[in-house]
Amino acid sequence: MNHSPNLRPATASRSTALKGRVRVPGDKSISHRSLMLGGLAAGETRVTGLLEGEDVIRTASAMRAMGAQIDRQDGVWIIQGAGNGCLLEPVEPLDFGNAGTGVRLTMGLVGSYDMKTSFIGDASLSKRPMGRVLDPLRQIGTQILEAAPGDRLPLTMRGPVRPVPITYRVPMASAQVKSAVLLAGLNAPGITTVIEPVMTRDHTEKMLAGFGAAIEVETDADGVRHIRLEGRGKLTGQTIAVPGDPSSAAFPLVAALLVPGSDILIENALMNPTRTGLILTLQEMGADIEIQNERSEGGEGVADLRVRHSQLKGVTVPPERAPTMIDEYPVLAVAAAFAEGETVMLGLEELRVKESDRLAAVARGLELNCVDCTEGETTLSVRGRPGGKGYGRAQAGGAVETHLDHRIAMAFLVMGLAAEHPVSVDDCGIIATSFPEFMDLMGSLGAEIRTAETAGAGA
Repeated sequence: MNHSPNLRPATASRSTALKGRVRVPGDKSISHRSLMLGGLAAGETRVTGLLEGEDVIRTASAMRAMGAQIDRQDGVWIIQGAGNGCLLEPVEPLDFGNAGTGVRLTMGLVGSYDMKTSFIGDASLSKRPMGRVLDPLRQIGTQILEAAPGDRLPLTMRGPVRPVPITYRVPMASAQVKSAVLLAGLNAPGITTVIEPVMTRDHTEKMLAGFGAAIEVETDADGVRHIRLEGRGKLTGQTIAVPGDPSSAAFPLVAALLVPGSDILIENALMNPTRTGLILTLQEMGADIEIQNERSEGGEGVADLRVRHSQLKGVTVPPERAPTMIDEYPVLAVAAAFAEGETVMLGLEELRVKESDRLAAVARGLELNCVDCTEGETTLSVRGRPGGKGYGRAQAGGAVETHLDHRIAMAFLVMGLAAEHPVSVDDCGIIATSFPEFMDLMGSLGAEIRTAETAGAGA
């Protein structure tokens, strides 16, 4: 498939107060896992609130290619699983487009099957390292038959005839690596153990337990988590309500904090403690974020967030917080640009291997729009200017390079809503991978965002 993008530039301009209530699309992490585990389970799984972005649709297509029946009826995704251990060898390469979570977790899922599986993706995904997932899979017995240099896509693997359960200590804070090993362990005999020194988002563990897997999690005296999974057990179909994605909620949330007079309500946001680092950090900066109607749905905490315009101040964000907000640093950097004083973000090495070198992309975008910042190897320091005076470069024709990274595009469009001058990005089409409703949702709140099409239509 040809993945050459047709870029769709967009420009955001200083907006009047944002008002209203919105509900962001379903959490991407939970959506991927719902399709995978539903596709493995015996019986029927019904999923409401699934994120219908391009990344998640790629995972649905991959599971269909391996024997799961997946249909959408009146907004409900109905999955008839193939059964644990019963996936079929796909006839064609599995095309994951831009979906890093989808491809890495699926590599784990099929890595313990005695079959050949090929993976392809777009230009951005093809640059991302897969070795962090392939290293433990090789220990299980997986062979990498073909791969681009550096264990990158396009890639073909073959699982072992007799997979070996392993004990694997995750060398970096990565929920994707942890999850890939656990998913591989589903089709391996005996106990697969993952040792996690730094806790990352725990949706895989929770959902495996919900589907009936024999899994236990222990935390030792040093805070190290030991996750043990018994392989080749039966998974049973479930009913899942996917809560709103906090990584998507971050964009209207920060926009409301920055645009004077704003007062919005974001409904049904996931409040899993492994995902709320941005809210904690913004509250430390002085953000007026009121957590309302806290409740539990499907084993996950959710709440409504009332957000009002706030005067922010700079803080130091400790490195240990990074796993709880790894996808939110681009929009946090934008918030920091409007805060009084300096915000220092530490422990950002994982940003180097996201959809883009996200750390470099954020720094270049800030500099282009006249923000004073310093990029370190694993750090970013932003010296803010309350009110955004002098920010923005769209009038000079400068557009932020998104590098096929949806979060870079959304973060800098949020910046334009509060900057003195408009802010442009070179592509907003990539936003559809995770948040296809972004433009409409932000527009419903009063945000001034224009694409070439809407500008041409006089909208």
